[in-house]
Amino acid sequence: MSILTIRSLPELESHVGHEMGVSAYHTITQEQINQFADATLDHQWIHVDAERAKAESPFQATIAHGYLTVALLPFLWQQIVAIENLKMQVNYEIEQLRFNQAVTVNSQVRLRATLLSVANLRGIAKARLSVTLEILDSKKPAYTGVITFLYHFQDQA
Repeated sequence: MSILTIRSLPELESHVGHEMGVSAYHTITQEQINQFADATLDHQWIHVDAERAKAESPFQATIAHGYLTVALLPFLWQQIVAIENLKMQVNYEIEQLRFNQAVTVNSQVRLRATLLSVANLRGIAKARLSVTLEILDSKKPAYTGVITFLYHFQDQA
């Protein structure tokens, strides 16, 4: 798997309308779910109580928090594209996010991303991406949506 390297706003703009790529698979572990529960104070049993989830959940296992899977977006995106020559990158917006399928513990997920548009806001690139979080061996993705990053490129002389 190769990572696409982008060094400038014009280079980013040249990829509009194209699939940028697919990340490697990442396994969602119970430890990761528990740490996210601790960080967000969301200890609902469906996430952290394996015995109860096995007995009472329709998934028969614990599931990752939906927002945990969303929080993986920057990590997985960086496996697809390396944006260089930046002053700063900012998470700006999430649109049309739809959770389609629960991610059970030990599932493997990966990100597929397509660059929908790039707007030049006085030198800041507003990049909108269509994203799908795929689950290995599942026909339905964990989620689909549109995310926006702001890229503040270094001045190019």
